[in-house]
Amino acid sequence: MSRQVTYPADTVVILGLGLIGGSLARALRRSGFSKRFVGYGHREPSLRRGVELGVIDDFTLDLDQAIGQADILVVCTPTLVAADMLRDILPRLAPGEGGPVITDVASVKGCLRDAATGAVGAVPPRLVLAHPIAGSERSGVEASDADLFINHRVILTPVEGNDPAAVELVRAMWASTGAEVVDMAVDEHDAVLAATSHLPHVLAYALVDALAQSAASADIFRFAAGGFRDFTRIASSDPAMWRDIAIANGPALLDSIDLFSEHLGRLRQAVVDQDAQELFNTFTRAKQARDEFAAVLAERGQRKS
Repeated sequence: MSRQVTYPADTVVILGLGLIGGSLARALRRSGFSKRFVGYGHREPSLRRGVELGVIDDFTLDLDQAIGQADILVVCTPTLVAADMLRDILPRLAPGEGGPVITDVASVKGCLRDAATGAVGAVPPRLVLAHPIAGSERSGVEASDADLFINHRVILTPVEGNDPAAVELVRAMWASTGAEVVDMAVDEHDAVLAATSHLPHVLAYALVDALAQSAASADIFRFAAGGFRDFTRIASSDPAMWRDIAIANGPALLDSIDLFSEHLGRLRQAVVDQDAQELFNTFTRAKQARDEFAAVLAERGQRKS
């Protein structure tokens, strides 16, 4: 049973008004979860555009003003910037004097936990780390979409010392967007995301970059079929964001890269040896695993339709 949400949620302040922050503001406005939305950042034209589009009601370039207005403060910047933001924000909050519930949308949680601990000695009770598993190759507030989180998962990573009411407020906020909210430990989150999201992006970038530098690149891209298009689609994502993710989640990502490299090496040797059985066994196991995964996704979609 969920605990009663006791903190106010009238004003949500978005730090970093891009695709995710803008989409969250649109979704919360539509659901009625909050009444007022304020943007904070360093690029005034982008914030003004957010007001013009009706994504936010107002904006400020002053961090103290942003904190002072917020019931919920959502850090929607890239991962490494989000860690820096926490180092800047948390010392401004006087211990024991309340302040906003703070959350984020970064793809890596360990570096934010460590940033908070380094800044104020421990993760504050009202800092609830979170990660929406949703996105797009498009970026910026112009791409924001109130439907972005529907039927997508949002992972909360509560830590010891979190105020249960703060956790429940963040849970309720994301649930109101149409997302499925689940909990994970910080380190488990980073290991799972390294394998399921961060590694695939690294592989897509590496493949496209390698082929683009090939002497036959013109023909390769001219005759590439649907499989290549589907596999490499995520290489159109924001390079700066994925650079930060790779650095922030380095240890877990390296574990996933090493595991993949080991398997790829075995496949390479099977091709060298013309080992048809090893190739067939590998492809069969992979097909079975992918089919089972697809069935789970289909079942989940039916339950939510």
